[in-house]
Amino acid sequence: MKTKKIILPDSKMPTHYYNIVGDMKNKPLQPLHPATKKPITIEQLSGIFAEELAKQELSTERYIEIPEEVQQLYRIYRCTPMVRAYGLEKALDTPAKIYFKNESVSPIGSHKTNTAIPQAYYNSKQGIKHLTTETGAGQWGSAMSMATQHFGIDLKVFMVKVSFNQKPYRKLMMNTYGADVIASPSNTTAAGRAALAKDPNDSGSLGIAISEAVEMAMQHPEDTRYCLGSVLNHVVLHQTIIGEESLKQMEMFGDYPDVVIGCFGGGSNFGGIGFPFVRENLINGKKTRVIAIEPQSCPKLTRGEFQYDFGDTAGLTPLLPMYTLGHNFHPSDIHAGGLRYHGAGSIVSQLLKDKLIEAQAIPQLETLAAGVLFARTEGIIPAPESAHAIAGAIREAKRAKEEGIAKTIVFNLSGHGQVDLYAYEQYLSGKLKDTTISDAELRRTIDELEKII
Repeated sequence: MKTKKIILPDSKMPTHYYNIVGDMKNKPLQPLHPATKKPITIEQLSGIFAEELAKQELSTERYIEIPEEVQQLYRIYRCTPMVRAYGLEKALDTPAKIYFKNESVSPIGSHKTNTAIPQAYYNSKQGIKHLTTETGAGQWGSAMSMATQHFGIDLKVFMVKVSFNQKPYRKLMMNTYGADVIASPSNTTAAGRAALAKDPNDSGSLGIAISEAVEMAMQHPEDTRYCLGSVLNHVVLHQTIIGEESLKQMEMFGDYPDVVIGCFGGGSNFGGIGFPFVRENLINGKKTRVIAIEPQSCPKLTRGEFQYDFGDTAGLTPLLPMYTLGHNFHPSDIHAGGLRYHGAGSIVSQLLKDKLIEAQAIPQLETLAAGVLFARTEGIIPAPESAHAIAGAIREAKRAKEEGIAKTIVFNLSGHGQVDLYAYEQYLSGKLKDTTISDAELRRTIDELEKII
């Protein structure tokens, strides 16, 4: 009988996060204080984030222990299954073997819970009573809403307005967990008011939502902190539990990937599954290709420029070394709201710069077609974000068929799309289109950056 899926027993669950910075020959450049342009300190970061998270952000330690209380909460839904996609293989008539790591089984339906739990934990241990955050499609806001409820912390979520309108059930999910959800840009903050003054119909972006959340947190430094769902080093660190589990599961399958794929917004789920496999390439001589798949309409990795840039639109965050389209770039209103971000995390950016990972951009229609095929062959409706990874895997599987080469492909199914059905309604009714961005449009916001590198 064919093995369909493998789940690790609790005794084999990872007990440490993996910090790839410890194995990188070329370390990421340091984040800079926006005013002084000097490397930011743990003390300065601690004004925005919980102190332990600030320490993790700048850490070069290879492994960081997962607190026991966090491990216990992980056991609500982890280990997540590694699944052989026999139905998809058959539909593609490919010699490739395709596996997917199913992060959609978490309580909120995506991988975001993996970092929401430790972030809420560390803030709780520090005595923080209030947190602010942003969310694009709503998965991160939902995850943080659940985690903060467990630890008794109040949460305000600035949700990108286009997703706020497209995905009302994500908002209701956050409300059910007890969070206050605000459509961004809003009149609640100076950053939001500035955006609305420029364009009263502004549909929002993650950059603006981050500005609003950071601004609100900075107004109450005594008991309030900000938390982020992607991009930063400590966020990707927590997500590496995905890849650490995947290595063990693939060993139990008696297989090893030639290609590992994740969708890409800021880098958390991609780094989460990919970095442990990059480690195996660096340390043990493996040759796995690790590929980030981003939207064609927001192509920071494939068409951006490596520069220091703000993580937000208003310029309140530290300056990060990243592949970026410029913090003033306003992405089109695609349905993969979690991928509508102007920049990439500093670790991913350095790895791409050093050609240790790859990046591809895929258009919206190809992405949703891949999501529909996956739903019809594997039974799971994927989030539009995750469908990017599926589209990338399908491309690789078709290439294997053309070349007559059997290869093993692993991708991260970062979340399900059961709260994103409006995207599929629009796709199936033929109302969606692909967005192409001219070089001139991209250069406009990139050229606005202060050249620090």
